[in-house]
Amino acid sequence: MAWLGLAPGVANMAWASEESPDALIKRISNEVMTAVNNDAAIQKGNVQRVMDLVNNQIMPHVNFQRMTASAVGRYWRGATPDQQQRLQAEFKTLLVRTYAGALGELKGQTFQFRPSRSKPTDTEVVVRSEVRGRGEPIQLDYRLEKTPQGWKVYDLNVLGVWLGETYRTQFAQEITKNGVDGLITFLAQRNQSNAAASK
Repeated sequence: MAWLGLAPGVANMAWASEESPDALIKRISNEVMTAVNNDAAIQKGNVQRVMDLVNNQIMPHVNFQRMTASAVGRYWRGATPDQQQRLQAEFKTLLVRTYAGALGELKGQTFQFRPSRSKPTDTEVVVRSEVRGRGEPIQLDYRLEKTPQGWKVYDLNVLGVWLGETYRTQFAQEITKNGVDGLITFLAQRNQSNAAASK
């Protein structure tokens, strides 16, 4: 009967390979919204609770290496594997802390999705949505790529600005001055100051 323990995993793998990018984003959005509505700590911007939510609900559907590479730009290829890992870790912490408060603000809001323009043969798509409920709608779009493990998000567009582009210029300036290690140090120091400020 040991094979029964494998059944959920097999089902999830099949689901991931068949789930459309639009359906995936809608499902994740609903799961995140439910988690936010049910967790007072997240609503107050508790970074550890937000980190748990991100790790459990969001990160399995993100190609974070590609997201980080996009933000670092042409310097990514020259970074060592160790530097790439450290960049990913610090960038992830930066993003979670940056958006922790925004995630808490989602309570009581809804996602509205625009009609898909993708074709079944596409391997990269954009899923467009808006967050509605308070004031003007907030544009929130996702770039996804098709992988053997299903669709993965690799970039976000918030209010008309793609995440990778937002950080690329700033990161390039830091690397030009102090190299890749300098950028890692810069991110680590920024994360430390953000952590101190949130206490």
